[in-house]
Amino acid sequence: MTKKIVRIGGAAGYWGDSYGGAAQLVEKGDVDYLVFDYLAEVTMSILAKARSRSENAGYATDFVSGILKPLLPKLAAKGIRVVANAGGVNLRACQAAIQKLTEEAGISLKIGIVEGDNLLDRDAEFRAAGVTEMFTGASFPPQTASINAYLGAFPVAAALAAGADIVITGRVVDSAVTLGPLIHEFGWQPGDYDRLAAGTLAGHLIECGCQVTGGNFTDWQLVADQWHDMGYPIAECAADGSFVITKAEGTGGLVSLHTVGEQMLYEIGDPQAYIVPDVVCDFASVTMQQLAEHRVRVSGARGYPPTSTYKVCSTYPDGHRATCLQTITGFDAEAKAQQMGESILARCSRMLAEHGWADFRKTQIDLLGANTLWNPTEVKRQTPSSEVVLSISAYHDAPEAVDLFSRETMGCALSMAAGRCGAGATGRPRVSPVVRLFSFLLDKNSVPVNVAVDGHNIKLPDTGTKAVFADHMQVMLTPLPVQEANEGFVEMVPLLKLAVARSGDKGEDANIGVIARKPEYLPYIMAALTPQRVAEWFSHVLAGDVIRYELPGINALNFVLKNALGEGGVASLNIDVQGKTYGQQILAMPVAIPGEFN
Repeated sequence: MTKKIVRIGGAAGYWGDSYGGAAQLVEKGDVDYLVFDYLAEVTMSILAKARSRSENAGYATDFVSGILKPLLPKLAAKGIRVVANAGGVNLRACQAAIQKLTEEAGISLKIGIVEGDNLLDRDAEFRAAGVTEMFTGASFPPQTASINAYLGAFPVAAALAAGADIVITGRVVDSAVTLGPLIHEFGWQPGDYDRLAAGTLAGHLIECGCQVTGGNFTDWQLVADQWHDMGYPIAECAADGSFVITKAEGTGGLVSLHTVGEQMLYEIGDPQAYIVPDVVCDFASVTMQQLAEHRVRVSGARGYPPTSTYKVCSTYPDGHRATCLQTITGFDAEAKAQQMGESILARCSRMLAEHGWADFRKTQIDLLGANTLWNPTEVKRQTPSSEVVLSISAYHDAPEAVDLFSRETMGCALSMAAGRCGAGATGRPRVSPVVRLFSFLLDKNSVPVNVAVDGHNIKLPDTGTKAVFADHMQVMLTPLPVQEANEGFVEMVPLLKLAVARSGDKGEDANIGVIARKPEYLPYIMAALTPQRVAEWFSHVLAGDVIRYELPGINALNFVLKNALGEGGVASLNIDVQGKTYGQQILAMPVAIPGEFN
């Protein structure tokens, strides 16, 4: 008897991803499931705002009109089932829109929804209860734009078991759209912790689309000539939890130990406590094997009992901001641009005072093209640039104050620097509201989850287990060896020669995953990349500690940089608000190696 394999295609990694991923997987992927991950925290506030304006808004409308509409006939003909968190804050409207499409096309498909994550109507309850932010201890905000619990995968599985061909969810953890089909197909139970962790890892690997098939890859030269036709990922999953990451035949990109490894480390924090609603995952001992070209087998994930709480993310308005971009060129461009930025802010501060307004809460000047993202004490510039883009940002409680800033950045065209021209769109900088994130934990029993298929409510199976996660459950790891290259001929090389890296954001924190190109390089990387040294390398952005985690299964390290994003998201005035460039920066760190290695 042939072992059953379920093929799941990751068709979108964010709201705004290419429509081409879904079409490619349907046409060439031979997939059983098509899954989409759309919802970031700020996306929820955008959808909530849209919902407040119209009872038919509040979901990812382009998922319905741009993706499902042209693909419905082929999805139905091939029996491909769809799971997407496209419902946002208005699942019923999303379901109705899809239903209308199926009726117009004369196609009979069952549509399921998973709801219960939207807790906005409990705003006053949480405020009265004195709920505080889980990381900072801050008080509950006076006004909220969205409040959503991160639900798990078992409700998705229940909808599939009830016959849903398309399952629409609100806020679920990103990997749940993949884990749900696996729970359904293989009958995994709440206590199957290792399998649930493996399914979560499969979902984590394909949730960001082409990032696992060569997108945003350190060794970009290997795939650059194929960027125009990148292959979207496919997870071939077996009942024992093992799986293979691959892509559709004839598509561009690369599936290798390093492309898959980079994505595993992406935004995970503690690799032995990657917490999702259904299981606490331990990826530290995961191993990978290159089976063939573009085929990587992943195994070894461990799972522990889940926590008793859901993570809940609320967004709330907190002031306004704007950013002005201008190109400055010619002699002394950098000094001229810096002076211009300071002069504009000084003029605006004087005018704010004249109006009786407080000064800006935050301002920032950056010179793009002058290594502004890099630590100036670590990376020396040899020659000043003759062309930079001046970026000036301002943040204030009152939109009128930021509007003044926006006006005055344009009002200096004839009174300041020579050699100035536009950078990007013409006109005044746009004044935008700042939306901040507020996270807290909530007992799962206080969050009722409802599943409905074609309008009929589905009774959820009991997924409760008596065991609850505790730190002592984690498997103890043998510390990785550390080796100083301090004898004989020693050479200093950039980390890039010894490793690949991928970075991202975790709220106000950043994480950087580093994978040794060869196992024998790792002890020297360990010696060079101490938490203290990494903290020094990123001291220009770091406002907290650096924690280093070890993943011996793939010869890797994961660094978490606390408070390294200037408050993160829209609230940050940094050029890189999500830490996406930090992986490139760490690869420039010098590492001492024995001469015979090179």
